[in-house]
Amino acid sequence: MNPKFEDFRRKSTNPLKFRFFMLQKLPAAFVAGLRVREFDTEKLVVTVSHKWLNQNPFKSMYFAVQSMAAEMSTGMLAFAQVYKRNPAVSMLVVDMEGKFYKKVVDKIAFTCTDGKAVEEVVELALATGEGQTIKCYAVGKNLAGEIVSEFWFTWSFKSKQK
Repeated sequence: MNPKFEDFRRKSTNPLKFRFFMLQKLPAAFVAGLRVREFDTEKLVVTVSHKWLNQNPFKSMYFAVQSMAAEMSTGMLAFAQVYKRNPAVSMLVVDMEGKFYKKVVDKIAFTCTDGKAVEEVVELALATGEGQTIKCYAVGKNLAGEIVSEFWFTWSFKSKQK
């Protein structure tokens, strides 16, 4: 595991620090109202509530907001594994798929439980010096526990060692 994982997790779960980070680096996520609710080595949960600023003309949550929350649930698990690594590891989304099942008119939570698999892929990228990919799954559920959308993000990792 990345020795800096806990440092990154602590910063990400501090609401004030994380909102300031989003305002600086991810203003769309800040405006949309994304929040980290759970974060450990295996799982990350991101929530977002339907509101006027993130709705579409049909008065439901815009698909891009759902995509952003789902990507954050996979991406933060990935970023925590590359955070302050020595040698550094680059990461990039190389593919995304999404499916939408229900209209979103309340709060939804996106959960990704691929943390251990991401850790293994990053370690493999460091060990081999070759690029590695992993397809991470994020499921979005409404307050009733119904699946509203599913996403698959393919992340690529590559060691920056010389």
